[in-house]
Parts: sequence; structure tokens; C-alpha cells
Amino acid sequence: MTVDQSLADLSDTLFSISVALYSVAVVAFCAQLAFGRRPAQQLVGAGAPGVADPVPAADRSSRWGQVGVALTALGAVVHTGVLVTRGMAADRLPWGNMYEFATAVVLVGVVSFVVLSVRMPPVRDMGAFVLAPVVLSLVAIGLFLYAEAGPLVAALRSSWLAVHVSSAILGFGVFFVSGIASVLYLVRLRVDARGGDASPVLARLPGAVTLDRVAHRTAVFGFPIWTFAVIAGAIWAESAWGRFWGWDPKETWAFIAWVVYAGYLHARTTAGWRGRPAAWVNVVGLAVMIFNLLFVNMVSTGLHSYAGVS
Repeated sequence: MTVDQSLADLSDTLFSISVALYSVAVVAFCAQLAFGRRPAQQLVGAGAPGVADPVPAADRSSRWGQVGVALTALGAVVHTGVLVTRGMAADRLPWGNMYEFATAVVLVGVVSFVVLSVRMPPVRDMGAFVLAPVVLSLVAIGLFLYAEAGPLVAALRSSWLAVHVSSAILGFGVFFVSGIASVLYLVRLRVDARGGDASPVLARLPGAVTLDRVAHRTAVFGFPIWTFAVIAGAIWAESAWGRFWGWDPKETWAFIAWVVYAGYLHARTTAGWRGRPAAWVNVVGLAVMIFNLLFVNMVSTGLHSYAGVS
């Protein structure tokens, strides 16, 4: 099968443009943290004499935050074009290797953040802390994981690619945002413990309640998707290799990630584990996901080594 090189080149160009747009968005979000108004504290008893009324959610984000969200959304559109044009160039689904898989995961994370920013305006204050890892991840992907557009290897020519790998991409991308929210939640708790005596940047982070809610809701959304990805992978393995489970390194770490996130969701409902301990479990979950993508694919050997996909 021949590759449409013009579309492949366009995909590479769009990749660079998306990185540029996300980078400018980081600058806008940093300006939001540096110069935006600090959200007024909402107090109980709004409307009573001498008591401040709650500040409307729309007033909590400065114009810098709105610009950052707009640039991020535009970057996501261009980012989508990276995968669409690459898929058209090779006439296949555009997640047949680590470069494509990782690029798609980052896109899901960006889209998740944009949706949250629209529905929950205070979330925009964590924009710099989401988009900075996005930019760094894409730069690393372009430098170390890039692969020329080409046909799928024989082992991946299955309809299960659309089912298993797509669900793994969705789950990983949502967990990406959830993990960052938990990291910021831990930082916010430290800031609050100091009585607000922190840098102006950290003081403008969303409140601990908001960050905890974002981390939990995204994990709740991503967990069943990841569960489905693990199950679909087992079914595909039985079809391809004659067994549902063989403790291949990729399978093992995917299951470990599932256990960690199940532990996080359980910890959220367990007395003594809510708050900080549960957040640490979520951070460990993100670390396991990244380890599974990078170390397991690039260092260890197994049946999944040929493609670098889940």
C-alpha cells in the first residue's frame, strides 16, 4: 500500500502548528495566573449585611484565561487534523505505533481539559499546569517517538484495533487530566495549610474542592473506559494468540493500572482515605500509566513490542 506523502507532510506540519498554539496558550494561562484577579472568597450567608455575595463563576476567569481556552481549543482542532491527515495518508486508523498512540492520548487530555474549562470556569486557572505538560509531551513525542506514516504491521490488521486501542487512548487521556488535578490538589492543600502564605501564582490555583472534584469526576469517567480496554485486549489476545491472558509486560502493567484506579475510587469512599491519601493513589495511577507507555514499550520485551500500543 502506498502512502500519500503530501498528506503525511501536512500531518507533520499540523503537528508543529499545534505545538506552537499550545505554547502560546501556556503563555496566556501564565498571564492569567500572574495578572488575573484573585477569585474573591465565597462566604456563607450571601446577601446578609456586611457579607460578600458569591462571585459569579463567569467573573472568576480573566480575559487571559478566556484567550488561553480559545487557543487551546484551536490547538485541539489542529491537533485533530494531525491524526486525520495521517490516517488518510496511510489509509488506516492513525494509532498503529507509539508516535500516533501518544499523540492521540495527549489530544484526548487536551479535549478533556477544554470541556472542563467550559463547564467549570475556575478550572481555567489550572490551564498552565495542564498545557505545559502537553507541550513537553508533544515535543518529546516528536523528537523520540516519531515514525514515518506507513501501513500497519500484520499483527495489528484487525477490527479490534479500533475497539481496544481507541478505548485505551480515551482512558489514558482522561486519566492524564485526572492525575494533574490530583497533583494540584496536593499543592493546594499545602498552600491552604500555610494560611495562604504562598506565591501569587499558587494562590490563584482553583480551590481544593474544585481540584478534588475534577480529579474524581475524570477518574470516574475514565475507569470504565479503561476497564473495557483491558477486557477488549484480552479478547483480541485470545483471537490473535490463542489465550486471553499471558502476563505479558504490557498486559500486566495495564492490569496494575486498573487495580490502582480501582483503589483510588474505593479510597474516595473510605473513611480515613479521603482527601490527601486518595489523591496520592491517583498520582501513582498516572505514574503507572506513563511507565506502561514508555518503559514497558521501549525497554522491556513482549508481544506488544512490535507496535508500541496498548
